[in-house]
Amino acid sequence: MQYRRLGDAGMRVSTIAFGGWINYGEGKVAADEARRAVIRAYENEINYFDLADIYGRGEAEKQMGAVLKQFPRHTLVIATKVFWPMSDDINDRGLSRKHIMESIHKSLQRLGTDYVDIYFCHRPDSETPVEETVRAMHDLVTQGKVLYWGTSEWSGAQISEALAVCEKYGLQKPKTEQPQYSMLWRDVVEGDVLPVTSQNGMGLVCWSPMAQGMLTGKYDEGIPSDSRFAREGWAKDRFFTDANVAKVRRLKSIADDLSLTRGQLALAWTLRHPGVSSAITSATKAAQVDETAKAGDVVLKQDAIDAIEAVLQG
Repeated sequence: MQYRRLGDAGMRVSTIAFGGWINYGEGKVAADEARRAVIRAYENEINYFDLADIYGRGEAEKQMGAVLKQFPRHTLVIATKVFWPMSDDINDRGLSRKHIMESIHKSLQRLGTDYVDIYFCHRPDSETPVEETVRAMHDLVTQGKVLYWGTSEWSGAQISEALAVCEKYGLQKPKTEQPQYSMLWRDVVEGDVLPVTSQNGMGLVCWSPMAQGMLTGKYDEGIPSDSRFAREGWAKDRFFTDANVAKVRRLKSIADDLSLTRGQLALAWTLRHPGVSSAITSATKAAQVDETAKAGDVVLKQDAIDAIEAVLQG
């Protein structure tokens, strides 16, 4: 496994991260299998485990936190997030100081740890002043409950505004942004986000680098009845097009020539950019972790990148 600094921060994260969004939480993956997958990730030298309070309404934090407690805390990078409503209460949502402060305590309790390494603002909050949000995150860092904070799905302009507030008042700056980024979802990140984050010492940790499974070739012949696209219409609508199916099929020969699966190729492509610190994956079975973890050691040569680009732009 390779490791990269989180932007210009001193902490290093595994280039492949293990996430709890899709598969973790009550009733998603059988507890024994979920436990084995987390352990296998750790055995594959993955140190970054990515969660959010909204995943399973807190159950993903509980489930993964219970497994992670068996490992030395200093060997782990644990991230979680705040923003989405966690109840019907009017203040149990958003990025107000009240919600941030109450949410971190609940997340720490569910995770069974005294601090999280990264705390993300899961979406921008148009109803809360940016200064209020930034000051709350700064205070959590100075209190030691959070080591680094970041943003997720913020635009370049929104990140720039937060950085300007930090600079003006001498507050802790965000060190990471978590966008959706893959071969099939790239324009906003490359055109708007990376120019800001790369110039300001922020590393990207990217979600859905395999385009919700589209880039693995799973949908070459249609949508299986037990697949994610069959369950989640938004993913199917975003990625399942005739053009994308054709591109993914053409990527197979490139992956074969490199002795990679198409999923590994997709991960390596995401990690090709120096502004990316880590790519977040998940798994329903321990064996799947072995395949994705191998992508953390892959370095694509320029001729392979050019061949991929020809397919994507074709």
